Amino acid sequence: MGEEGPPSLEYIKAKDLFPQKELVKEDEGLQVPFPVLQGEGVEYLGHADEAIIAISNYRLHIKFKDSVINTYPGVDHEISVPLRLMESVESRDMFQLHIICKDSKVVRCRFATFKQCQEWVKRLNRAIAPPSRLEDLFALAYHAWCLGGSADDEDQHVHLCRPGDHVGQRVELEVKRMGFDTQNIWRVSDINSNYKLCSSYPQKLLVPIWITDKELESVASFRSWKRIPVVVYRHQRNGAVIARCSQPEISWWGWRNTDDEYLVTSIAKACQMGTKGAWRQRGEAPESCDSDFDSSLTGGSGCDDSTVPQKLLILDARSYTAAVANRAKGGGCECEEYYPNCEVMFMGMANIHAIRNSFQALRTVCSQIPDPGNWLSALESTRWLQHLSVMLKAATLVCSAVEREGRPVLVHCSDGWDRTPQIVALAKILLDPYYRTIEGFQVLVEIDWLDYGHKFGDRCGHQENTDDVSEQCPVFLQWLDCVHQLLKQFPCLFEFNEAFLVKLVQHTYSCLYGSFLCNNARERQARNIYKRTCSVWSLLRGGNKNFQNFLYIPSHDMVLQPVCHTRALQLWTAVYPAHLLPVHRCGRLHGALPPPSAAGEELSSRSLDRLPKTRSMDNLLSAFENGLPLTRTSSDPNLNQHCQEGPSAPEPPAAPDHAPAGLSDGLLPDAPLDSSASPDSESCADPPEDPCLTTQPLPSQPPPLAAPPLTAPPTCPPQ
Repeated sequence: MGEEGPPSLEYIKAKDLFPQKELVKEDEGLQVPFPVLQGEGVEYLGHADEAIIAISNYRLHIKFKDSVINTYPGVDHEISVPLRLMESVESRDMFQLHIICKDSKVVRCRFATFKQCQEWVKRLNRAIAPPSRLEDLFALAYHAWCLGGSADDEDQHVHLCRPGDHVGQRVELEVKRMGFDTQNIWRVSDINSNYKLCSSYPQKLLVPIWITDKELESVASFRSWKRIPVVVYRHQRNGAVIARCSQPEISWWGWRNTDDEYLVTSIAKACQMGTKGAWRQRGEAPESCDSDFDSSLTGGSGCDDSTVPQKLLILDARSYTAAVANRAKGGGCECEEYYPNCEVMFMGMANIHAIRNSFQALRTVCSQIPDPGNWLSALESTRWLQHLSVMLKAATLVCSAVEREGRPVLVHCSDGWDRTPQIVALAKILLDPYYRTIEGFQVLVEIDWLDYGHKFGDRCGHQENTDDVSEQCPVFLQWLDCVHQLLKQFPCLFEFNEAFLVKLVQHTYSCLYGSFLCNNARERQARNIYKRTCSVWSLLRGGNKNFQNFLYIPSHDMVLQPVCHTRALQLWTAVYPAHLLPVHRCGRLHGALPPPSAAGEELSSRSLDRLPKTRSMDNLLSAFENGLPLTRTSSDPNLNQHCQEGPSAPEPPAAPDHAPAGLSDGLLPDAPLDSSASPDSESCADPPEDPCLTTQPLPSQPPPLAAPPLTAPPTCPPQ
């Protein structure tokens, strides 16, 4: 008999690949207060002040005692925070555990002794330390245990581990859907096969058909990180396209590259030829276009002497000052003298460092206790809404150039993976209703953010072997906030609701799913992420009614024109305001009013005196008999009913012309699209449906807008 070879990896069980640590209890009588996920193991379990606290390899869980819930109504019974969602953990006021989260949440927990508080701070800091290897992220353990568990558990989690939920190779499908003429005008180049040209670009790139791969290599040497201009969207009616790239490497020496200039000019000419259909009659167009290259650089007609292509808009997301300053680092911006028939515009969007500072200021303002008296001015000082306004204006400008003017647009910033996807993806949502569906939104995120190399690992802070805080920035969260603003302004034109966006924010950081791991598609493919992790789209699938907008009206050609002014934007209250624990809602630390149970009858009577006085239904009837004038809102339907029962009851007065729109049909412009579909509506007892327990629930349905007072006529006869 020959020697036996090493055991195959196929026979290694999940518990051997991802073993769980032994549970450390402070009290043997304690029980784990929540149902664990597949692969999740509780490591520490102990007591906090009027609560039970637990740390697993996935989350921090705090469960309050019933006495706390009864004393402080409205406080969540349980709080669960994924470890990778935490940004920092520290001790404050000796006995208080203070946790700052990457999505702006602030969680506080109080302990009985200083020693106990310090011990839990150390445990949490070890748990949230940057991973030393990819396998330290819970997404891989969760997937392995789901597939390697018992039959019942596997069936329970199979919908979260379906192959194909990760979108792959969607470029060809999108090219066909948008109507690119790949026979005569455009081509899908394989020059980036195996990521040999650009490691942060997808393997298939869309360029004009007469541009050769040799020319693309020359252009790559002139663009930062070799991110060349490629086309990512086409307007199906007028043929105008949106392209993206990184900054040119002009430097102080004023370098130029004729192949880069040729490629940019060719994109505009390809749009013009696609509109006129010139290539459908002559197959020699590519050669003729090459022969007319000199004329294209001088502003000539090039491929078609009868028409002049629309002037291409080069949209630089930076300010002019920042673009010029980048020349000191070898970058820069296009010179209109070298790019004929092109126009350069600067949008003045802030870089990741300014956005990070703005977000931290927003988090500080939202977590202040009690609420600051200068709330509006404090919010303004963060400049968060101003940054959203600038992004919306940039996307609207791209949309207007493509839709109204039929102009091709080339978008770039410095590196092309932060502000560039923000503008491009937002403009595509404005232009194309397909991207407002759940399926289209998934395609949009997978292609424009994941395939084109937004550095989720660095920006979200879960890349292994790195702790560079200067690389972290909520770029994707900021973009989702802009999508939320569009959802508020156009509540009937999106297939998904606000809960969909909130869940996407949470799982961008949670590391429960592998969709947002690593920095680019090359790293994900090299580490086999798509086969070793679950996809977040398994949760946010189209068939999940929790995330469907029931007001959705499908539209095939409606272009959105949002209001971009700062005063029209809203703070995303489902995400930003901090979650406060009950110890900070009572008066022990901040001098607030004590709970009613400890106030006594005197305080209760004084509190009742301050309430607005109303009349009961019985008093309303007696008031009619006495002929007293009534001032009522439309909240009591019985008022009109009793008036109409009289022998000569008049018609109720019509609502005035200035009444807010929506009162008659019940559609409130600021109401949530689906109040029952909040992230916290999925109970903890059903982890496969949504294993991430939120730290902040969606806001409940707001009260209806107050109607103008309806004055009942004093002549209403008695019964």
